[in-house]
Amino acid sequence: MTGSVAGGEREVLETFLDYQRGVVRRKAAGLTEEQARLRHVPSSTTMAGLLKHLALVEDNWFARVLGQQPSVLRDPGVSFAVGEEEKVAGLIAAYEAACARSRESAAGYPLDHVVPHAWLGQVSLRWILTHMIEETARHTGHADILRELTDGTTGAAG
Repeated sequence: MTGSVAGGEREVLETFLDYQRGVVRRKAAGLTEEQARLRHVPSSTTMAGLLKHLALVEDNWFARVLGQQPSVLRDPGVSFAVGEEEKVAGLIAAYEAACARSRESAAGYPLDHVVPHAWLGQVSLRWILTHMIEETARHTGHADILRELTDGTTGAAG
């Protein structure tokens, strides 16, 4: 784990989020295109879809909400939909790029920085980081189950 779990509040929040981001990437690494698109559950959730969704969520919270930029979510209902032309390596790279943009965006603000939010009124960067830990960890659990059902791999390392 990079960062510090014994540092200040900001460093701990950023470390936990980066840890969850890394687990998601490791869960997807090494899967074939076919494996990444396997549907093991009744919903359309796949490993490839999780990568795409999480990249969009990163951009939504850090660019749209924190950075007050125009929406990147065309239709949130299809954020898990993966086109045939989208490949696992490209989805991993897109997720990594979204995470890098998020880190860069967050670095420009203190934890107490507050922005308007359509449903919640206002949110702070602290709230966004905490929410992203929750969102990413929840989907990391999904990724763990999908990977286990795909090839038996379990745990945070793979």
